[in-house]
Amino acid sequence: MNATPEQHVIFGTGPLGTAVMRALVRRGKPVRMINRTGRPSPATGSTPTVAIVAADAYDPTSTAQAIAGATHVYQCAQPAYHRWPEQFPALQRTILEATAAAGARLIVAENLYMYGDPQGRALTEDMPHRPNTRKGRVRAEMTATLFDAHAKGRVRATAGRASDFYGPGDLLGERLFGAALQGKTANGLGDLDQPHTFSYIEDFGEALVVLGERDEALGRPWHIPSPEPLTQRTLIRMIFDAARLPAKIGGFSPLMLKLVGLFVPAVREVNEMMYEFTAPFVMDSSRFQKAFGTAPTPHAEGVRRTVAWFRER
Repeated sequence: MNATPEQHVIFGTGPLGTAVMRALVRRGKPVRMINRTGRPSPATGSTPTVAIVAADAYDPTSTAQAIAGATHVYQCAQPAYHRWPEQFPALQRTILEATAAAGARLIVAENLYMYGDPQGRALTEDMPHRPNTRKGRVRAEMTATLFDAHAKGRVRATAGRASDFYGPGDLLGERLFGAALQGKTANGLGDLDQPHTFSYIEDFGEALVVLGERDEALGRPWHIPSPEPLTQRTLIRMIFDAARLPAKIGGFSPLMLKLVGLFVPAVREVNEMMYEFTAPFVMDSSRFQKAFGTAPTPHAEGVRRTVAWFRER
């Protein structure tokens, strides 16, 4: 009896969805990417073997049509940062329901907001969810819904969680890498000298594909492989060194962000997450590395590749 042909569907054509796409293309897998327009995003570009399909991921019928025939669905889409409470649960619920109806495997990209303030402890997958922010409560609600659906046999699901990530096309890259290559000041957040886990976006994309391949990944979350923590100041200095430019390092204090947030909704939403940048914020990814034998890209290499990507553009 022949196995069902694989069809991999990615919701979101931003930097993370594109990293997942690249990991799948390297494996020779058929890929369909979903966004609102059906056109490539700046991050995605044009890849002849990848189909990009327009769909409204808030609409059940549109979503079901977009994933028809899928065997694996990667949820890398999200609403605008300041619209999370109103829109994110509905977005993911629609994708979950359509994936369940299709009998496909669901791999969800998550961050670490659901844990809340770790108060100096290294974050592991077994830590309780104690969100202390509005967006953290949204994340906790969504992951609870996801794994409840798995436990009830409605969908086969897993999730990969990353810390703040950098890499080709992402927002952190624009703020730090883009600024550095333009000879501008690269600004961190909060206390630049606190240890912080940063993840490389290509590792995130690769890890989500690995989770989709492995049955033992189902039913639980996984922290994606990430290098040793380092300070924002060290990361920014590495960026300037890789760009062979004199370092110009600055920072946005909580007060500065509050003032800017009066006029910019997305910046206003950063304020409640500042606990990540005013004290140690460290993620332990050893469970994934031991289970799947995958090591993270060293920061020096990730920074070099990201500088090269931004320089080309």
